Amino acid sequence: MTDHFKYTTKNNDDIQWGLFINVAGSATISNTTNYPPDGHPSGYQFNWRKGRILREYQLNYITKGDGIIETSNGTFRIPEGSIILLYPGVWHRYRPLKKGWSEHYVGFSGDFATRIFENDFFIGQNPIIHVGFREELHTLFHEIQKLVQSEKPGYQQICAGLVHTILGVIMSIKKNEDFEGQEIEKIIRKSCLIIRDHIGRNLNMVSLASDLNTGYSNFRQKFKKYTGLSPVQYHISLRIQHAKELLCNSDLSIKEISYQLEFNSIDYFSRIFKSKTGKTPSEYRLLLKSNLQ
Repeated sequence: MTDHFKYTTKNNDDIQWGLFINVAGSATISNTTNYPPDGHPSGYQFNWRKGRILREYQLNYITKGDGIIETSNGTFRIPEGSIILLYPGVWHRYRPLKKGWSEHYVGFSGDFATRIFENDFFIGQNPIIHVGFREELHTLFHEIQKLVQSEKPGYQQICAGLVHTILGVIMSIKKNEDFEGQEIEKIIRKSCLIIRDHIGRNLNMVSLASDLNTGYSNFRQKFKKYTGLSPVQYHISLRIQHAKELLCNSDLSIKEISYQLEFNSIDYFSRIFKSKTGKTPSEYRLLLKSNLQ
């Protein structure tokens, strides 16, 4: 792997985009090399005694070797195949162990970046996220490095999207850890298909779990962790989406749509619809008509 890094310039368009790259690079650190290597600006350099505080977010993917990191919250081992997640304003120090390591990194800032890290997944997150060796992540880091090196017009915006994708891949990997190869994943995926096939029915989720030979409490807990919604809310979300399509693309009355989707009453349908969309079915249909005129 060729060692290289580049610090970027930013214009007003890049800053307004909400996420912009400050640095991207890669390096192979041997057991005889100082860490970090020489040549970085003073704001990025640090020694083990003093540590460092960054003014940006930084992702460092360790694809070979291992190390340790210390923050105010403690000392953490960095196994091979880990992402080091660094936040602005947080003191830290880290280094490879005796065998050295290979790293790919990107530093970035921006209002959109800040909003991403307000997600519950990242709040209180351990600075080390073990993801293993993932070719898609390696490719994304490499693509960012190429774009930063070329510095063609608009590269910052493309890189912003790639950073967003990296974070999405990391979140997906961690969220799926409890399910990969497990029987409960098959059950949840089958239940999603059943629910989608019965959008217009009032499903009993306890009976559904029983039909799939699993207890409802565990099924509900795992289903919500897998999809982000409980089975009931997942079903309601699909029904409301279908109701939107009928309001937009059919001449069915509100009563007929409510009946077709097996809501208990028009009032109940209107109440649920408004809680999910902010508008009653009638208001939603009128808004659609006015936008088409």
